[in-house]
Amino acid sequence: MENRYTRQTLFKPIGQVGQDKLSSSHVVIIGCGALGSAISETLVRAGVGKLTIADRDYVESTNLQRQQLFSEQDARDGVPKVVAAERRLKEIRQDVDIVTVLDHIDGPLMEEITQGADLIMDATDNFETRLLMNDVAWKTGIPWVYGACVGSSGTFFSFIPGKSACFRCLLPVLPAVNETCDTVGIIAPAVQITAAHQSAEALKWLTGNEEAMRTKVYHFDVWNNSHVEAGISRMRSEVCETCGTIPTYPALNRAEGTGYAVLCGRDTVQIIPDSARSLTIADGENVAKRLGDPYKVTPFFVEFNANGYRCILFGNGRLLIHGLKDIKVGRKLYHQFFG
Repeated sequence: MENRYTRQTLFKPIGQVGQDKLSSSHVVIIGCGALGSAISETLVRAGVGKLTIADRDYVESTNLQRQQLFSEQDARDGVPKVVAAERRLKEIRQDVDIVTVLDHIDGPLMEEITQGADLIMDATDNFETRLLMNDVAWKTGIPWVYGACVGSSGTFFSFIPGKSACFRCLLPVLPAVNETCDTVGIIAPAVQITAAHQSAEALKWLTGNEEAMRTKVYHFDVWNNSHVEAGISRMRSEVCETCGTIPTYPALNRAEGTGYAVLCGRDTVQIIPDSARSLTIADGENVAKRLGDPYKVTPFFVEFNANGYRCILFGNGRLLIHGLKDIKVGRKLYHQFFG
C-alpha cells in the first residue's frame, strides 16, 4: 500500500507535506447518517490518521437510500450507526484510528471528545447540536465545517474562530426551516455534493491551505440548478454569547435532571436519565418481560413494544420511544417503565 496516496500527493496544493499532515490529523465527525457516512469515508480514503465519530442512532432500512456505509444486514440487525461505520471503514483502511461514541451529545461530552482535535465536521440535523459545536469551537479555537441538506438542496460553510461571525450570530437572519428529510425527503446527490464540499474544506484546512477555503456561505439546489453565496463577516455581534467580547458559551452548560426531547423530524421522543440514575439493558429486558410481548436484545440495546410504541433502551440508559411526539406522554411512559 506504499503507493496508496500517489494520486493525491501529485496534486500540488497537497503534496507529500500535506499528506503527512493528514496522517497526523484528528477529525471529529458529529453525526453518522448521510453526511457523516460520506465525509468519514472520504477522509479515511484521503489518509486522515484519526476519526472520532459520534452518533446516537442505529441503522434502519430508510437510511440505505443515501447512507453509503450501511448494508441491508445492518438494518435488519439494527446495528448502531457508529458500529457499522467503524466496521466498514476498517475494511477500507486497516490502519486508521477510529473512536466511536454511541450517545446523545451534550456540552460536557462535546468538550471531552473534541480535546486535541484539529477539526470538527457537522453531520447532524438540528440547531441545538450545531450550537454545541459552535461554542466548543470558539472556546477551544478548533474550526468546524457546517453542512446541511434536505430535498435537493444543501448548504455549507467553514467557521474558523476569529475569522468570521459564528453560527450563533447567523441565527437571527437564518430563515425558519421546518422541512426535514422525514417530511419532504432527500435525494442522494444533494447529500454527496454537500459532503464533497465539506470534505474539500476539511482537506484544505488539514493540509495547511487555509487561503483556499471559502469565505462565504454556499447554498445550492441540484434539482433546480441554482446556487447562491452570502458573506457573513459583518454579521458578527460584539454581544454574541459565543464570539462576542465576553463569551459565555451557553450551549456547553449541562441541563440538570432527566432530559426529554422530540428528535428532529421524527416521531420519536428521546429520554436521557439523570446522571444519578443508572439504567441498563437488563432493566429494559425486565420491563419487556413484565409487559409480556416479544422483545429483542442486542449487545447495544433492548427493543420492546409498549402501549403500541416501539421502544429502544441503550446500554447507557438512553431511551427512544418511536411513534410518539408528545413529551408528556413520553414522560408518563418512562415513569411507568422505570418508576
